[in-house]
Amino acid sequence: MPELADEPGLIHGFSTTLLGSVGLTHAADKEPVLAARRTFMQVMQVEDRALTTAGAVHGKAVARIEDPRSIVNGVDAMVTDRRNVVLFTTHADCYPIVLWDLDKKAAGLVHAGWRGTQAGVATAAVECMRDEYGCEHIVAGIGPGICARCYEVGPEFESRFESRFLRQAAGDRLLLDLVAANRVQLEDAGVGAVYDIGICTKESYLFPSHRRHPDGKRFGAIVALR
Repeated sequence: MPELADEPGLIHGFSTTLLGSVGLTHAADKEPVLAARRTFMQVMQVEDRALTTAGAVHGKAVARIEDPRSIVNGVDAMVTDRRNVVLFTTHADCYPIVLWDLDKKAAGLVHAGWRGTQAGVATAAVECMRDEYGCEHIVAGIGPGICARCYEVGPEFESRFESRFLRQAAGDRLLLDLVAANRVQLEDAGVGAVYDIGICTKESYLFPSHRRHPDGKRFGAIVALR
């Protein structure tokens, strides 16, 4: 995120297809995935640490991470104030959301697809940072994900999301704006500034997209403290 790039104490970034897929779940050969993860860590200058991966289930559970763990099952958001922890999530249209509080030196990473957004995972992560660390000056960055021009959903979404986040598409299809929905959640939760990288995974071949190619490939998001 350009707006967060110069935040003192914060490390964050998103891998691209140039590094290869970093998603293990659907990988036939895991070694190239692990190699891509190692390269990503080197690029982010955290190669001396270990990744703590969210075992995303498209919910709103948040975990406070005190020490590195290989995987945290059943959560879609993690928060930490420890320098030895590297938060890691994988994506292929769902949004990574970076949270940062300079005053408290605390950070968070959220995995937000439509289910997590509907459940309020961004709100839950902000509230967790406030409760656990006393954060009152959080800023947020919404990373790459499928945009409102491309994210076509069925008519059942009229009952799942407010009308302001939906537009009519062809026939009974709708277009869902996950960025807008998460922005409202973050702002309503008291986040002072919300930045959007503005890159659509379906439109840009820099990132894997499940809607464009459902091949199991994933890009990664890293959040850590300096």
